[in-house]
Amino acid sequence: MNGYRIKEARKEKGYTQQLLAQKIGYSQSVVSDWEKGISDPSAKAIVALAQALEVSADYLLGLREY
Repeated sequence: MNGYRIKEARKEKGYTQQLLAQKIGYSQSVVSDWEKGISDPSAKAIVALAQALEVSADYLLGLREY
């Protein structure tokens, strides 16, 4: 998982970590850990992130460019 892609997509949407966390039902600290590469989101979280950030799951996984 590429936490950098989560962070970039979040910033493009103008979301804070807290706002993104609220939209997907996770805590801000979990989103922070994903962005830092400390932990990886589950498949369910990747789908939620992709929907909230309006990007593909493939993009978040590093399989495709934006």
